[in-house]
Amino acid sequence: MKNPFPKPRVRLSLPLSLLAAVLLTGGITLLALWCQPNSFRALVSGFLGQPLLILLNALPVGLLLLAAAALLRNVFLGAALANLLVCALSIANRVKIEVRDEPVFPRDFALLKEVGSALGSYDIRFPAVQIALVLGVTLGLLILGLFIGSEPFPAERLRGWLGSLLGFAASLAVLAGLILTVYASKDLYQSFKVSNAEYVPAVFNDLGFPYAFCHHFTTYLVDRPEGFSRSEAESWETGDQPGQGEAVSVIMVMNEAFSDLTDAPAFFYEEGDDPLANLHALRQDPHALSGRVVVPGFAGGTANTEFDVLTGMQTNALSASTTSAMRVVNRNLDSLFRVFGGDGCETSFYHPGDNWFYNRENVYRWLGAEETLFAGDMENLEYKGRWVTDDYAAGLIEAAFEQAEAPLFHFTTTIQNHMSYTADKYGPDYDFPPTGVPGLSEEAETLLRVYVEGVRDADAMLGRLWRYFDAREEPVVLVYWGDHLPYLGDNQLGYKELGIDVSPDPGGLENLAAYETPYVIWANGPAAEALDWDNAVKALDLPERLSACFLGAAVLELTGRGEESPWFSFLNQLRRELPVVQRSTCQLADGSLTAELSPEQRELLEKWRKWSYYKLQYKEVP
Repeated sequence: MKNPFPKPRVRLSLPLSLLAAVLLTGGITLLALWCQPNSFRALVSGFLGQPLLILLNALPVGLLLLAAAALLRNVFLGAALANLLVCALSIANRVKIEVRDEPVFPRDFALLKEVGSALGSYDIRFPAVQIALVLGVTLGLLILGLFIGSEPFPAERLRGWLGSLLGFAASLAVLAGLILTVYASKDLYQSFKVSNAEYVPAVFNDLGFPYAFCHHFTTYLVDRPEGFSRSEAESWETGDQPGQGEAVSVIMVMNEAFSDLTDAPAFFYEEGDDPLANLHALRQDPHALSGRVVVPGFAGGTANTEFDVLTGMQTNALSASTTSAMRVVNRNLDSLFRVFGGDGCETSFYHPGDNWFYNRENVYRWLGAEETLFAGDMENLEYKGRWVTDDYAAGLIEAAFEQAEAPLFHFTTTIQNHMSYTADKYGPDYDFPPTGVPGLSEEAETLLRVYVEGVRDADAMLGRLWRYFDAREEPVVLVYWGDHLPYLGDNQLGYKELGIDVSPDPGGLENLAAYETPYVIWANGPAAEALDWDNAVKALDLPERLSACFLGAAVLELTGRGEESPWFSFLNQLRRELPVVQRSTCQLADGSLTAELSPEQRELLEKWRKWSYYKLQYKEVP
């Protein structure tokens, strides 16, 4: 096979070709970084303070250039191709961040169809200057490649297409090896200083697009279950029967770090001073159902609990490696929003935090929430320290209910009791009541004083909503629970001093105490009558403890929607057999814990995971 390009007039020696490759790599890397949406001068300044970032951004560019140069037998032609590819991705990253506040990830290559259909949905202003310069540089490199080539490779046997293919494959193999090792390192990635470690677009901007993009080849993974069949999973998606549910509003509130930790024997409160007075009182209401929900993570992972409750999928089952459930979502999914919305309910999600955190702005659109409201959209925000108060969030929920023109399905994630629990959390002069627990270290006493103050406010929010909806004539079901236990110092310091064991046991069964938070489901009088509460609760057969991924399906069944969706119907079936699934540990219907399941039980789990994979990767949801 002949080389399609004309023979160049000038040929560089091998050392000069390699030098040209290095210089061209530097130039292409700088151009790709210049295409980012952040300040190029600030970026360069940051790189000079962390010079390893220069190498980490240039390496993948250089290896792509070498691969293309080997295939095309010309360093300038290879540079033209590498420049076009790398800078086009950098420009796409810029556009995506500006339009959707989310960077380009490697997994986006699997969504080209969705990208094409979405282009018409946004008012996109393409960066004309950057595009023109990238195209101009690419054209210039192509012209140089036509006039300047390289001397033949010293080894005669490698001068033909065999050598070209070997060079191409070797360069890509080295790049792949680096991506799976160096670029995959979470410790290395998190070791660099960035302006906001929780805001993914800012991390991409600060670390450089080439490095950040390569790092994310090994993050946010979804493992393909063994034996998965797309056609088999598709066959399970039949039998939707909307419109069966009772016309009741459902208000779900997931409160930040809410727990009943203060019920531990180490605490003692006089009458009238109980931090959880409302929770304890509500549990005694004849129209209340309470227990413990087992969440995906310990002392963090708020969005993972949201994902599990709303979708019925389970974060911990998506991948053998640690993943962020919200970050694997990139398409429309079935959720509680869609079931309630299909029954004519208005649907909304509120969070008094930033819309970019955990990519919620995009994810809740994909989950089908008709309205989303974040801190940037809220008026007259009320703060306690740096976080918006639970009391303010309660007021928003009441306003949303009063404005609804149909039964409302609403989900709020609060933020006030977010860590860290330091003495200055609510200001330098805030007076925290003592814990009353003798023998605590100074650090543990501070952590617990601050945390319990947030628990008091969370319980007050529960009491406010309880009283508000109890006075309404419209039927309402209130669901209230915690997203995870609090972080109380390194090595579980606060828990150890309280005598509470939350240590994991990876050598045996999971210690579920590390993942349990309280939940309560309560119906006001009109809702209890509409649902025939006593019989509905009896039929629900809800155990005292269940995984978060089953909570939403249980609420659907309680409100008469248990058979509307084959997916959520299956989840209720699975919950009755295995009410808790936490990695390899399962709780059986009789309350016992085991890692040894029957063939029938394993078949149910495998079906659940295959069905989840189908929904995440293939199912088309309008």
